[in-house]
Amino acid sequence: MSLPVEIVFGIYLGIITGILPALVSGVLGFVFKYVTGVTIPGLGVVVLALAIAGINGGLLALNDATIRSSERAPAILTAIVVILMVSLYAHAQGDKLGATVPKRLSLQQLRDRTLSTDVVELVGGRGRVTVEIAGEVNDMEGYPPLPAETRRAIVDGDWTFPADLPLVELENRLAERLRTEFDLADVAVRLDERANATVAAAPPTGALSKRVPQGKRAVSVPALVPTGIARGDVVRVLASGLSVDGTVLAAGTSGKPEPGAGTPAIGGAEGAGGDLPGPAQSDAEPRGDGGPRTDGGRSPAGGGPRTDGGETPPTPPAASAPTTTGGEGRLTVAVDRSEATALLRADRGRVLVLSRGTRREYELTTLLRRTGKRFRKVSVVPGGPLDGHTIGEVGVREAYDVAVLAARHESWSIAPSGSQLLSAEDELFVVGSRDALDRFSEAAR
Repeated sequence: MSLPVEIVFGIYLGIITGILPALVSGVLGFVFKYVTGVTIPGLGVVVLALAIAGINGGLLALNDATIRSSERAPAILTAIVVILMVSLYAHAQGDKLGATVPKRLSLQQLRDRTLSTDVVELVGGRGRVTVEIAGEVNDMEGYPPLPAETRRAIVDGDWTFPADLPLVELENRLAERLRTEFDLADVAVRLDERANATVAAAPPTGALSKRVPQGKRAVSVPALVPTGIARGDVVRVLASGLSVDGTVLAAGTSGKPEPGAGTPAIGGAEGAGGDLPGPAQSDAEPRGDGGPRTDGGRSPAGGGPRTDGGETPPTPPAASAPTTTGGEGRLTVAVDRSEATALLRADRGRVLVLSRGTRREYELTTLLRRTGKRFRKVSVVPGGPLDGHTIGEVGVREAYDVAVLAARHESWSIAPSGSQLLSAEDELFVVGSRDALDRFSEAAR
């Protein structure tokens, strides 16, 4: 054969023969780097590869007179060079992989997938992602079917979140928003890397009763309802010589909205506890927690269940939680048991809205986020590294670079000392950087 043909044959022979040596070299390079952090010397890889390939004498074959003087010398020498190149390349890739793979791999880390970069949009220098509901909202087994209006409202809603969260956290946040904004009994969410969500939901069950705090009673009072009241506001009801403070659960007005008031009433006139006269009635369900929106998203279109069993018509998306339009109507408030009976006997009341401050409860959170700190709630698992030890023994701050803001053992304690004992099922609120919180959460698990 001519020399070019011999070289081509040698390349072919080297590739076929070098598959096994390359595989062994790559695996050994990965294992050594991953376990010991040591890189196998290239000479050792060469000797091992040629030994596996069956080249007699290893590198000495390049200077073996028998091989150099044989008829197929060009093909054999070319094959040896190809085997060496393939094996060295495989070893380098295995070594690189061993250096990058995390030393501690858990099921939680496998779930911490992130979004694809092409679905992230930059808003004000920060990445945000809009989650799209894929297909129809499914019913949950064991629950009644979801109303059609609620299905449409979930699909048409604007669900926007920060883009730097793992998918499991995005799933939890979307499920929580759906649960609170529609008062759903249960929600299951699965999200893929393209921000497409598969949602299954259960309809509300006893929406009003679930919002009444433990030890309180809900009382509906006819009154002149101020404009702008939202669920969760603290009001003072003055009626028949009584002065009762309570938290708003629902409200509704019977007249036409005041000029410039574009948001609907909370709960509705009928849903608030009575049939009120008037040509126009506006009903809608507000957010379940009554608090301000902090994620920048819009309230979804659609109403929620009314306390009289009817379904409210869907409403257009609003920029914030629904509020009252003002006028004659009813206000349902949560009050102490001792005051509920007297308030039920009272006539028409007057309503004063009490100040809750100027959002100062969020200043600490804002300052911490500006410095790169985050909050996280962590539970102590039975038999874990925190179970049966004090905060000082664990060395939370020194070992994990996080601070414990609050701990619940039998009751909540703020800024617990190092002698605070931790037991299974205790809960901790910790603050630190995202990486430090990840390390502490992983250790707690």
